[in-house]
Amino acid sequence: MPATYKDAGVDLDVYAESMSRLPKLMHRTFSPRVIPSDGGFAGLFRLDFAGKLFARNYQEPILVSGTDGVGTKLKIAQVTGRHSTVGIDLVAMCVNDLLCTGGEPLFFLDYVAMGKDDPARLEQIVQGISDGCIAGDLALLGGETAIMPDLYGDEDYDLAGFAVGVVERKRLIDGKMISEGDVVLGLQSTGLHSNGYSLVRKIIADAGLTWEDTPEGLDGKTLADVCLQPTQIYSDVIRSVQGHYRIKQVIHGLAHITGGGIEENLDRILPANVDAAIDGQSWDVPPVFQFLQTTGSVETSEMRRVFNMGIGMAMVVSDFYAASIQAQINEMGIQCVPIGKIVQGTGSVRYT
Repeated sequence: MPATYKDAGVDLDVYAESMSRLPKLMHRTFSPRVIPSDGGFAGLFRLDFAGKLFARNYQEPILVSGTDGVGTKLKIAQVTGRHSTVGIDLVAMCVNDLLCTGGEPLFFLDYVAMGKDDPARLEQIVQGISDGCIAGDLALLGGETAIMPDLYGDEDYDLAGFAVGVVERKRLIDGKMISEGDVVLGLQSTGLHSNGYSLVRKIIADAGLTWEDTPEGLDGKTLADVCLQPTQIYSDVIRSVQGHYRIKQVIHGLAHITGGGIEENLDRILPANVDAAIDGQSWDVPPVFQFLQTTGSVETSEMRRVFNMGIGMAMVVSDFYAASIQAQINEMGIQCVPIGKIVQGTGSVRYT
């Protein structure tokens, strides 16, 4: 018998069915700046629209890009068969990084690698990516799906994403304006977001728990419900603040709180002559972190190093505007609280 691709584990007819399900999920994210090119080799995005460069009249536009994945949170989705939210995580991990420059998100590309083609599962995954793009206000311009049976198990898959945005040079946020007296505002996370899941999975496994268990302290939710809660996307919040203030004057720095916690991520934007003094008691830590710390007997220092502890984005702002920015963000339904101050120092983050 002659060898076929199907014999090797890749069914091109099934692949074609998978691909036929995706265009509608992309089209719902398109803005007028997207030039549809279904079936093309690359996505197309206009750099001019309505006589202006993008939505604003950019004078010195700088392109901003970022790439990331979801990590071992995917293992929980695979074990539980719940694939519709990890795509939101994928977009969030890229777009929230992009927002830290003050940039406007433009478009997103995804890469899905699977051990076995499954049209329904792929559709769920890309549905989440599409939802994330709508929440982040950017177009899902294209992507790639790779079926690699010898590299992944039948139920395994991995995700990677790539986001592109633009920022006016004079409105670029790079931390250089952070100075003594500034206030650090903490924007709430929706829980674990997409970091620390290797430790999460170890704690759950060592405790003999399953993802459908409902331990005390989690408001009756299953571990799967809590641990698959998608990452918050902060596009609307940052854009709202940008629209109400002269961004260069009031927002001096933004840090997406991912692996490494507040200390390692906020440290990345601090000038060498100041410290960020963080009050660890200034916000309510969500129950999932308390549950993990107690169940796994994890030291507080390790918790802070691995997890966001309930703060998904840190915003360093002028003291004069801090209260009004806080009120504005709270009105949008995102809890925002002062979590620290900028003081004289050597460019580090410390808890007080």
